[in-house]
Amino acid sequence: MSKKIRVVVVDDSALVRSLLSEIINRQRDMECVGTANDPLIAREMIRELNPDVITLDVEMPRMDGIDFLGRLMRLRPMPVVMISTLTEKGAEVTLRALELGAIDFVAKPRVGLANGINELANQIVDKIRVASVAHVRRGHQELLTHAMNTGAPAAAAAPAAPRPTPTLLGRLSTEKLIFIGASTGGTEAIKEILVRMPADSPGIVITQHMPPGFTTSFAARLNGLCQITVKEASHGERILPGHAYIAPGGKQFRVDRSGANYVAVVEDGEPVNRHKPSVEVLFKSGAALVGRNAFAIMLTGMGNDGARAMREMKDAGSYNYAQDEASCIVFGMPREAIAHGAVDEVLPLDKIAGALLAKLGGASDRLHHRI
Repeated sequence: MSKKIRVVVVDDSALVRSLLSEIINRQRDMECVGTANDPLIAREMIRELNPDVITLDVEMPRMDGIDFLGRLMRLRPMPVVMISTLTEKGAEVTLRALELGAIDFVAKPRVGLANGINELANQIVDKIRVASVAHVRRGHQELLTHAMNTGAPAAAAAPAAPRPTPTLLGRLSTEKLIFIGASTGGTEAIKEILVRMPADSPGIVITQHMPPGFTTSFAARLNGLCQITVKEASHGERILPGHAYIAPGGKQFRVDRSGANYVAVVEDGEPVNRHKPSVEVLFKSGAALVGRNAFAIMLTGMGNDGARAMREMKDAGSYNYAQDEASCIVFGMPREAIAHGAVDEVLPLDKIAGALLAKLGGASDRLHHRI
């Protein structure tokens, strides 16, 4: 029998610790080897038990989960699944945890805790399984180690994202659309792409697997970092150049046409490939309506959501990129897209935006020569 995934649960609620332990121990492939009610106890437990994954609450006594996560990723990097409350503040803190290197998160309910966590059991154990095989981000480890050694705060040690190169894509930006799909690890990967896009970028449409209540904060966070405008997609709005639109959590998102314009369709459809929003839904609309004017990018994530539709996009004339394995938290979605013959170029995350802009620049030059 293969080795079980060893999990330590860190939460200040005795009820949550008990529920999570029971859920984990019901699985044949994992076991809860310890629980801790605060990070200081957890620190010693991690040293002694050497778990494969920890689940970590955000709000705890003596040291909050974010401070603990920062220290953990500096001193003993390991896969972490955050347990967050579904509030606006909880969403902000969760996004910060993902920046620090947490693999994923589960949004626990504010009321009906016992029933709520039991209803989330499958999601919780799935995310623990993904975390156990995920690549803990090397960049964050090096950054935090540098901060520890120099005494500088981690944020100060971070290399600044390169300023987007000004481009004059002009009319091309109104014709082209960029499609992005991502799941586990995708929040940071999407940020890496968007901060490199110039203000006159073509419209960008994005599906990141994320539950309701988190995509609004995610979009606002990115909007403060980028030259383009980043927002949560709204039903019926025109998709404009210089803007990125993120699928709302718990809704399906696709592109439609209204005359000469692309418009956003946000609807309460059924899950596709178990996901809502689903990359498959968004990319299928790109294949059907945008064709050779589309570019598609498949970023880090578990599973195969979007792979078939990305191949449909390629068959319709789009040019497609996939993130390479070395830079992925989880290589599942890019691997499946590559296996479906859907990808033109496989690149490290930090090379994708530049390659895309070079391709757009070449298309712009050809357009200007025709005019």
